[in-house]
This record gives sequence, structure tokens and C-alpha cells, in this order.
Amino acid sequence: MYVVREVNPAVARRTKEDAERTRERILDMAEREFHRRGVSRTSLEQVARAAGVTRGAVYWHFRGKADLFNAMMNRVTLPLDCEMLRIGEPETDDPIAQIRDSYLAALRATVAEPRMRRVFEIALFKVEHGDPALRDVHQRRLEGQRERVASIERGLRRAARRGLWRSALPPRVAALGLVSLVEGLFTNWMTDPGAFDLVRVGAQAIDAYLRGLQAPAGA
Repeated sequence: MYVVREVNPAVARRTKEDAERTRERILDMAEREFHRRGVSRTSLEQVARAAGVTRGAVYWHFRGKADLFNAMMNRVTLPLDCEMLRIGEPETDDPIAQIRDSYLAALRATVAEPRMRRVFEIALFKVEHGDPALRDVHQRRLEGQRERVASIERGLRRAARRGLWRSALPPRVAALGLVSLVEGLFTNWMTDPGAFDLVRVGAQAIDAYLRGLQAPAGA
């Protein structure tokens, strides 16, 4: 005869909360260790020791290093990615303004939020190219770039249909240029944060780029 015991909801809730706290601590320590050593030179054993858990506990929450890295990235970049992907949706009144506002929000957050700045620095400078174990990481970055270009292109096309965008340059080319401009600003500022004001210079550069694309031919 089997005795069915009911699970105490309070115990189940505490167990779930404990698991979530462990997961967040692993992510915190992965962020710290990746920033210190570089992603390829950081082992899951080192992350586990820093988090005060076993290597098995890391694998309980993450399939491997690439999965751990992507989860770390999602904590700070996912909200911005979602905002960028909404550019050009039918309910967007002014796609050009949304493109500008989304990028300026990213610039401000990078300056104001140490975690976002640290994670961007890891993504830009601490991921070693050519490491087979990080193939998924590189693929994620490529997919993110493609999604941002496609999103901005959709926004520009929608703005053109509304009469808000007039340019001889194809929308895709304009989108590629804008993404390259902003990523270049991020990279240069991360290399030397004291060289210029990222938000002020970024706003000036984005505005000049968008205005320049709509200037009359020969201007």
C-alpha cells in the first residue's frame, strides 16, 4: 500500500526560492570570473568554487559554459533587445523617434549601471574568438546583430510609409550604418571611458547620422 504525502506549499516555495538564489549567485560569480580571466580561461569548476557550490550544481542550472554565458547576458541585455524588436510594429507612432530613444536608453544605462557596463565589456573584449566551446556564444552575438539590423530596417520602412523618412539610401544600408555607428561608440568608450561623454556624443552622432541620411541630394 502506498501512502501519498502532500507536499507542504511553504516548503516547496522555499525550495524554489533557494534554487533561484543559487542560480543568481552562480550568474554573479560567472560574471566576476569571466571579467577577471576571460571566458575561455574560466572553467565551470572555478565558477562553482567562487559561488560556493559544486560543479554539479552549476550543471543543474546550466547546460554548459555557453548556456551560462548567455544567461548572464540575458540578465542585462534582454530588456533592450525586446525594446529594439518592437521598432516598426504597427502601434509605433514614430519609428524614428523610437530607434533614437532605444539607443539613447542603452547609452545611458551603460554609463549608469555597473553590471551592464561590465557585461558589455565581457562580450566585447573577454570572449576569445576561435574557441570551439564558445561557438554558440558567437552565434548568439551574430543573431543579435542581425535582429537589430532587421528591426531598424523595419522601422525605417514603416517610417517611410508614414512620410517620416525620406532618403535615397536603402533602409537596410541605413540600418547597417546605424548599428555600426552605435556599436563603434560603445567599443571606443569601453576602451577609454574618460575620452568622451558617451550619452552626449552618442546623441549628437545618432542625430547627425539620421539627419544626414535625409538631406537633399548634393547637400
